[in-house]
Amino acid sequence: MSSVAVPAGAAETRRARTGFGLLILAVAGSLVAYALQGLGLHGEVPGNLAMYSVLFTGASIGGWLVIRYAARSADPALYPVAVLLGGLGLAMLYRLMDERGRVDIARDQAVWLLIGLACFALTLVVVRDIRQLDAYTYTIGLAGIVLLLLPIVPGIGYEINGARLWVNLGFVQFQPAEFGRVLIVIFLASYLSQRRELLAAGVGRFGLPRVKDLGPLLLAWGTSLAVLLLERDVGASLLLFGVFVVMMWVATGRSSYLVLGIVLFAIGAYIGWLALPHIQERVVIWFHALDPNNVNGIGYQLAQGWFAFASGGMVGTGLGLGSPTFIPYVGSDFILAAFGEELGMLGVAGILLLYLVMIGRGLRIGLERPDTFGKLLAVGLTTVIGLQVFTIAAGVLRLIPLTGVPLPLVSYGGTSRVATFVILALLIRASAGAWYRVRKGS
Repeated sequence: MSSVAVPAGAAETRRARTGFGLLILAVAGSLVAYALQGLGLHGEVPGNLAMYSVLFTGASIGGWLVIRYAARSADPALYPVAVLLGGLGLAMLYRLMDERGRVDIARDQAVWLLIGLACFALTLVVVRDIRQLDAYTYTIGLAGIVLLLLPIVPGIGYEINGARLWVNLGFVQFQPAEFGRVLIVIFLASYLSQRRELLAAGVGRFGLPRVKDLGPLLLAWGTSLAVLLLERDVGASLLLFGVFVVMMWVATGRSSYLVLGIVLFAIGAYIGWLALPHIQERVVIWFHALDPNNVNGIGYQLAQGWFAFASGGMVGTGLGLGSPTFIPYVGSDFILAAFGEELGMLGVAGILLLYLVMIGRGLRIGLERPDTFGKLLAVGLTTVIGLQVFTIAAGVLRLIPLTGVPLPLVSYGGTSRVATFVILALLIRASAGAWYRVRKGS
């Protein structure tokens, strides 16, 4: 039985309808969550609901129109999922900050969401073909390393909560590592696509990599160790090395690189544990947070997070009706616990499923790309999001020690929101192909 070919124009129209329908659902869900937070907290909807609805809906549809203009054949699900996650995150941040009398912080995050959407649109318009980036391999790689190490520069870098992650340029404060990771992934996709055959050549019965081919792996390991020891940033170090190992494995198809990466990760983790006292403390908290002597001491944050999950049960207390503000830094590190208390296990599962959709679509884009660079770039960018979600969710659920990585699009953090939207724009561009082809109608 032969399959009937679908005309390109009809396929684009179907994708557009699907994407717009999903976007309407995403916007509606975000606005309902925002309204329910006000009802739960004060017994009435927020006073600025109408203005918020207009701005949020207008910005969301604006991003969709840019996709229709610059990437007509793009994946229809990525953008609506991102809008829904961003809207749910803003609703929860509004609820948390309103109870603490700091609604201005929630407004700042809304502004950062708008900035993220603007950068999303700009990336789609400027990067007309994902393969353009393949021509600037070492320039992009050098810029990525500079951004990763920028916080250690005296005078502009500064430390918060034991980690030196921030840069203050006077007019703006941001975490450069968020953008550095994106540039490093672009560099790795270009570098590995050019040398995949050489790196894939193994020796011996198990196809072990040759000694001369271990250079890139050892360089990535050394860079991640430098980030860990100089900036004391466990999350950035873990993400950097994890993304590299996954991309190396995908590029070569050899599991030996994956095994060696795991071994080097274990060695690096042990070195970090010996050198940095705050990592030792996190391990102690991981094992003993609920001990009577720690539950009101060093384990207070993790213990309160677990109590929030327990209070939420299966269906939660309802938006605005819980007590998540007992958790320190709940808007950043532990926002998933806030959702666990107010939406229950089903709500948390729903949020994680949204990320699963995003990750699955990103990997599918990688599989469908005809060129090696596009495949590796899509896989690498998706891995960044996937590892972030895993590390923060697993840390809050006490499966691994806490790393301090923000939950993409949901947690407090303007730089993270903008960087994630740039990643989404690159994935959408990869799924749509080159812009000039779309404009010609081919």
